Amino acid sequence: MTFLDHLEELRWHMIRSFASIFILAVVAFLSKDIVFHQIILGPSRTDFWTYQTLCKIGTWLNSDVLCIDSLPFEIQSRQMTGQFTMHITSSLVVGLILAFPYAFWEFWRFISPALYTKERNASRGAVFFVSILFIAGVLFGYYIVSPLSINFLTNYTLDPSIKNQIDITSYISTLSMLVLSCAIMFQMPVVVYFLSQAGLVTPERMIYFRRHAFIVILVLSAILTPPDVMSQLLIALPLTILYQISIYVSRMVLKRKLKSEEIQKYQ
Repeated sequence: MTFLDHLEELRWHMIRSFASIFILAVVAFLSKDIVFHQIILGPSRTDFWTYQTLCKIGTWLNSDVLCIDSLPFEIQSRQMTGQFTMHITSSLVVGLILAFPYAFWEFWRFISPALYTKERNASRGAVFFVSILFIAGVLFGYYIVSPLSINFLTNYTLDPSIKNQIDITSYISTLSMLVLSCAIMFQMPVVVYFLSQAGLVTPERMIYFRRHAFIVILVLSAILTPPDVMSQLLIALPLTILYQISIYVSRMVLKRKLKSEEIQKYQ
C-alpha cells in the first residue's frame, strides 16, 4: 500500500471509531433520566450503592462510623446554558467510555497488519486486556474513588456558615476526571508488557526503581485527584498494586523471550 492508501485506511478506521462514540453519545443524550439521575448524580445522594455498602459494613462491625447519612451540598447551574452544555459534554464522555473497546479495536486493526508475525503473536489479546483494565478502572473510579472524594470534599468546611452550593460544571468535571484518570492509570500492566517486549523495561529495573515509582505515584495521585488525602491514597494504593503486578508481567515476558532464544539456539 502507498502512503496515501494507508491514510485512507486510517481515515475509515477513525470514522468508524468516532461514529461509534457519536452514536452512543446520542443514546446517552436521549437517555437523560438514566444517565443523569441514576449514573452521574448517583454519587451525590446517600442512597448510592457505595454509601449503602459502607453502612452495611459498619452495621456488621457494630459501628455507625461508616454510615453516611447526609451530603451537605446542593448542585446548581449558574449559567443560562449550563445544563444544556453539560448535557452535551457528559453525553460525549459517556459515549467515549462505552465505545472505548470498539474504538481501540478499530485502532488495533489498523496497527496489527504492520507487525511481524512474532510481534502479532506476542500482542495477542491486547484488545481484550486493554478493554478489561479500562472497564475495571472506570468502575473503580466511579464506585470507590468518586463517592468517597465527594463525601470528603462536601463535608469539609472552613466555617459552619459557609454553604456548599456546587456548580453542575464543577461536579461533572470532577467526576469525569476521577473516573477517566483511574481508567487510564489501570493500563499500566499493558504499557509495561509492550515496553518489556521492546526491551525498554526489565523486572530488575522496575524493582530497583520501585521506591522512586512510589513517589511518582503519590505525585500523580495528588495531581489527578481533588486536594484530599483520602482520594490520593485511594488512587495510589491500586496503582502500587498494579506496579507490582507489572513487575510480574515484565518477568513473564523476559522468561518467554529467554525460552524462545534457547529454542532458536538449538534449532
